[in-house]
Amino acid sequence: MRKRVLSGILASEETYLSHLEALLLPMKPLKAAATTSQPVLTVQQIETIFFKVPELYEIHKEFYDSLLPRVQQWSHHQLALGNNRPLCVFSSVLSLPALLYKPVDRVTRSTLVLHDLLKHTPSSHPDYPLLQDALRISQNFLSSINEESTPRRQSMTVKKGENRQLLKDSFMVELVEGARKLRHVFLFTDLLLCAKLKKQIGGKSQQYDSKWYIPLSDLTFQTAEESEPLPIPQAPDEELDAIKIKISSLRSEIQRERRANKGSKVMERLKKKLSEQESLLLQTSPNMPLRVHNRNGKSYMFLISSDYERAEWKEVIREQQKKCFKTFSLTSMELQMLTNSCVKLQTVHQLPLTVNKDEDESTGLYGFLNVIVHSASGLKQSLNLYCTLEVDSFGIFVNKAKTRVYRYTTEPKWNEEFEIELEGSQTLRLLCYEKSYNKAKMNKEDGESTDRIMGKGQIALDPQMLQGKDWQRTVIPMNGIEVKISMKFTSREFSLKRMSSRKPMGVFGVNISTVTKRERSKVPYIVRQCLEEIERRGMEEVGIYRVSGVATDIQGLKTAFDTNNKDVSVMMSEMDVNAIAGTLKLYFRELPEPLFTDELYPNFAGGIALSDSVAKESCMLNLLLSLPEPNLVTFLFLLDHLKRVAEKESVNKMSLHNLATVFGPTLLRPAEKDSKIPTNPTQPITMGDSWSLEVMSQVQVLLYFLQLETIPTPDSKRQSILFSTEV
Repeated sequence: MRKRVLSGILASEETYLSHLEALLLPMKPLKAAATTSQPVLTVQQIETIFFKVPELYEIHKEFYDSLLPRVQQWSHHQLALGNNRPLCVFSSVLSLPALLYKPVDRVTRSTLVLHDLLKHTPSSHPDYPLLQDALRISQNFLSSINEESTPRRQSMTVKKGENRQLLKDSFMVELVEGARKLRHVFLFTDLLLCAKLKKQIGGKSQQYDSKWYIPLSDLTFQTAEESEPLPIPQAPDEELDAIKIKISSLRSEIQRERRANKGSKVMERLKKKLSEQESLLLQTSPNMPLRVHNRNGKSYMFLISSDYERAEWKEVIREQQKKCFKTFSLTSMELQMLTNSCVKLQTVHQLPLTVNKDEDESTGLYGFLNVIVHSASGLKQSLNLYCTLEVDSFGIFVNKAKTRVYRYTTEPKWNEEFEIELEGSQTLRLLCYEKSYNKAKMNKEDGESTDRIMGKGQIALDPQMLQGKDWQRTVIPMNGIEVKISMKFTSREFSLKRMSSRKPMGVFGVNISTVTKRERSKVPYIVRQCLEEIERRGMEEVGIYRVSGVATDIQGLKTAFDTNNKDVSVMMSEMDVNAIAGTLKLYFRELPEPLFTDELYPNFAGGIALSDSVAKESCMLNLLLSLPEPNLVTFLFLLDHLKRVAEKESVNKMSLHNLATVFGPTLLRPAEKDSKIPTNPTQPITMGDSWSLEVMSQVQVLLYFLQLETIPTPDSKRQSILFSTEV
């Protein structure tokens, strides 16, 4: 059996060598063209695409040539192989992408072969421990690819012949004397290095400057109480929004230039501007502190965008600290050598933004993702557990939903459904927490409570997998725990459709004037009830209106309002306040015509773009007062409420801009056929960037009215508006 397995390895090795030879063929002409004035690909792109292919070929050729004579000794007539091996047997069958995938596929196949080989090798055989090591290395490599959390290790030689290996590196923001600084952080097997990327001048190669380092044996994590209080400067939401608009515009311009086949100088200039805006967004967005301290020196603070990333850094550092016992210091020469090595060792070459992608890569999903968090298994003790869901937008991850706490169990069964809006999202992250009920230990200043992360995992939002209408079930593994979820995606073009209800006596999907006339009210009953309940107990809820409510609760309230259920107020008093907020948002989203009307929407989009402040105010107020009376009165009623929510921003974390981001598209988004903002027809832009620009325009319209202290109204409307609050 062992001979048969080795014979299979030899035959497989022959096939793999032919694949590598097929990959080597286009490399030479591409490299030759890279030095000309019109390169097909740059040298760096060639090295990235054909990463280590020549080296892999040499290694496997040596292995094949060494194994061949040994196997031939067993069976000459069965293995008439060797120097007559045909060149590129499969090159005419496999496409280039398929060939490029072969090295990774090879590891998968080798892992299976190693399993079989180890199974049929006696434990006393001298090859047995070598096969065990090979299998372990292979499995670790596959695990790092599948989980997308452990970058491949790279190393440099240090004193006494030891290897200092790179475990993880990333762009991060460091807070230095109150200023945000973009850094590249490298975690090695024995130290954490913080470096700054030097500006490249005159075509010089990339270089780093070392800012500081901490031996892992001397590194500790600090809480807010243990360190000096450092205020975190935060950029206004409007500023972040402006950066996103610039990024979307630059990406659109790059797409147009690419289609027009303009010169490379124009493209390079645009790409440079895009990179600058991406750097600015990365630098200004994160606000979650990660404090590290050197027992023998200073403390440092990084700013992270999500709890997932902060936990990831802490986990990998703490795990490695178990192997580090001795403190040490580097000489200036050793530190310089280490910093210089980072250029070759780095695994993260670009800013971690989803917008920083090649034109052929996915720009993410736009629409709504329904997620059901079913249950968790694999817990070893009974705990109070809940889960949170994060998705990315412009490369920044945001918490979008939270399950209820399932009390004291090893097998929580939440079975809760959430509807999450996606804006160019590519990844869904799930974190599982143990709830702490010790209020004395809450650390609000640090943004990190004593709730302990029990596990975390993520899944790529694959458009192919999510394109059907059916639910897609999957399992997210995390630190021995498995969480079962189901997902269903509704794309932008379908989620934008506003449709009239087939139930004329309901309220959802029914024109607002019809509902107010039937109810003999100025503001629909559903709006008044939801706002009253939220003002009663939801004004200090963190993320109110931003965090999704449980979809089944929202659907239950929708049915109750549609059927005029007399117990609706009792139902609301027993429900999570996020479900009530979700019901209100759903009501406005399902109106057959938006609150700002299809007819006036283009005018609002044009008015907000005016540069003259006086002209803008006159235009926007005239448009607002042109709305039908039920629309206007309902909007002003909602506007007052949202301003009161923002007054509690220090507690609920919902600024006027955050509220405008949530409600802007809901109140303004027209039917899909009318949903394009004014653009130049000769300059088409991509769906993703068009959607981003349109959403931002809608946000700006609502924000404009939220920021006005008062809205002057003519006498004819004033009494009606004042009376509306009494209904």
